[in-house]
Amino acid sequence: MQLLIFLIYVLILPLPGTSYLTDIVWWSGTIAMALGQIGNFLAYTAVPTVLVTPLGALGVPFGSILASYLLKEKLNILGKLGCLLSCAGSVVLIIHSPKSESVTTQAELEEKLTNPVFVGYLCVVLLMLLLLIFWIAPAHGPTNIMVYISICSLLGSFTVPSTKGIGLAAQDIFHNNPSSQRALYLCLVLLAVLGCSIIIQFRYINKALECFDSSVFGAIYYVVFTTLVLLASAILFREWSNVGVVDFLGMACGFTTVSIGIVLIQVFKEFNFNIGDLNKPNMKTD
Repeated sequence: MQLLIFLIYVLILPLPGTSYLTDIVWWSGTIAMALGQIGNFLAYTAVPTVLVTPLGALGVPFGSILASYLLKEKLNILGKLGCLLSCAGSVVLIIHSPKSESVTTQAELEEKLTNPVFVGYLCVVLLMLLLLIFWIAPAHGPTNIMVYISICSLLGSFTVPSTKGIGLAAQDIFHNNPSSQRALYLCLVLLAVLGCSIIIQFRYINKALECFDSSVFGAIYYVVFTTLVLLASAILFREWSNVGVVDFLGMACGFTTVSIGIVLIQVFKEFNFNIGDLNKPNMKTD
């Protein structure tokens, strides 16, 4: 999801003109975002997906706080509460997340990709995408926000595992051993899957933003996208296999808390409410 935001920022938003190319602030922000995406990519190769993906939401509260101070944007009491909940939920996620990777080599990755359970899940997702794109979206997409969100989120279940798989396969590409050729082919296939899924997501994100409020779309998209990515990663990488009941419940509570915080920040940012309103007397008229 962060990769999509970065590409939209760089490729779509600046299109109306070229004056931004001489703006040092724009270049500074673009370079910072690029470095952030590189760090995000490296995190997928070193840390379980179940931890990296939900924590991507921390960009929302931090961005809102910085915007309130640097850009003088208004951050109401619900937005501040959302920032607090997002940070608190992230701490809970970190505490209860898996402490080690379940897939660390190319051979293990290839074994997981050919697992019948994952192949079955892949077929179900592809069937759902075909139904949504060619049948449901043309008829109900402009009136039902969940249609476009479902398409983008299902494609996201390819994006994140592909990113993690590329990182694992790339470790063996430059080694002088028989597996380096297989690693190269695997990396190219995953790159193709990643590129196709991002391009299609671009299209339907743009369609959704033309028909629906961006704040509502962003909040719902985060929850559905992250849920499906965690499901795909759990099936492919088996990251939940060593997680106990307490840690599982802790991560579920942490993710729920982060999701509520994101909804409060995004959906209710235009809601005019502050603590001072609670002290106002309730004036009744006869």
